[in-house]
Amino acid sequence: MNDQKGYNWAVLGCGVIANQLAEAMKKHGRNLYAVGNRTYEKALHFAKKYDVKIAYDNYQEIFSDDNVDIIYITTPHNTHIQFLKEALSSGKHVLCEKSITLNSQELDEAITLANDKHLILAEAMTLYHMPLYKKLDDLIKRGRIGDVNLITMNFGSYKDYNMNNRFFNRHLAGGAMLDIGIYALSFARWFLKSKPEQIVSQVKYAPTKVDEQATVLLMNNQEQMVTIALSLHSKQPKRGMISCDKGYIEVMEYPRAMEAIVTYNDRAEKEIIQLGNLSDALWYEVEDMENAVSGKENQMHLDYTKDVMDLMTEIRKAWGMRYPEEE
Repeated sequence: MNDQKGYNWAVLGCGVIANQLAEAMKKHGRNLYAVGNRTYEKALHFAKKYDVKIAYDNYQEIFSDDNVDIIYITTPHNTHIQFLKEALSSGKHVLCEKSITLNSQELDEAITLANDKHLILAEAMTLYHMPLYKKLDDLIKRGRIGDVNLITMNFGSYKDYNMNNRFFNRHLAGGAMLDIGIYALSFARWFLKSKPEQIVSQVKYAPTKVDEQATVLLMNNQEQMVTIALSLHSKQPKRGMISCDKGYIEVMEYPRAMEAIVTYNDRAEKEIIQLGNLSDALWYEVEDMENAVSGKENQMHLDYTKDVMDLMTEIRKAWGMRYPEEE
């Protein structure tokens, strides 16, 4: 650990998220300690761009470097469990890009290993760390808008029918549920009192046999209900709505939201809540992760991650949809 600058972070992968992480840390006076990538040239370019101290010529060295405290895994979904096991077995704390694993069995394996090693394991679900959601959670807990009764979620992204890209590629764990459905389910879980036990769903497949479009209905033991509509080939707003006794909350662009509109039943005017900064989304994750690692406060919500993974696993099981690694 570098006491002057906090924990030493290493990132595995050099894609979009890795770049956002490096930019967020640099904005706050921090640099990544190391980068590992399957292609060494890309790791070198990344290290030069962001003043990263070490670019491993063999990405496996990320696990054996004693100076690495925390590894952020940004590789494709279906590679996560392999890297999680290697990182945790090497004594590294891990923040892993969503979806953290393909299914509940893999996640349970990783959680058991993290617990055995007394390490922090977490999924990089941005909305759990955005200041706005902590504010909304407090608003609801104080009873200002009543009990949560119904949550309505939309997430639609128009992707060209290129069956070789990762969104539709079965061999890269493509499909709507793991790529965008996880945001809708994580949003819902944040505001629910417990994990839904009743699940009904429909699916439309892409030609590659991954889920292109889906609708999901959920209800928990407190009879709180959730409706979700997902699509990879039809544009929708990224909108979440929490309907309560005394009004409702609307959140647009909810994966990294900075604004919510609250409509109260007994008021003519709407309340606009603005909090947080989009460019700091990855920094909020870094702060919460370092607090958890230091033992100050664990706000990584691995319990919610587990609930969401259980739901996604059950939904895909009902569809009969498996990835090659699961066959």
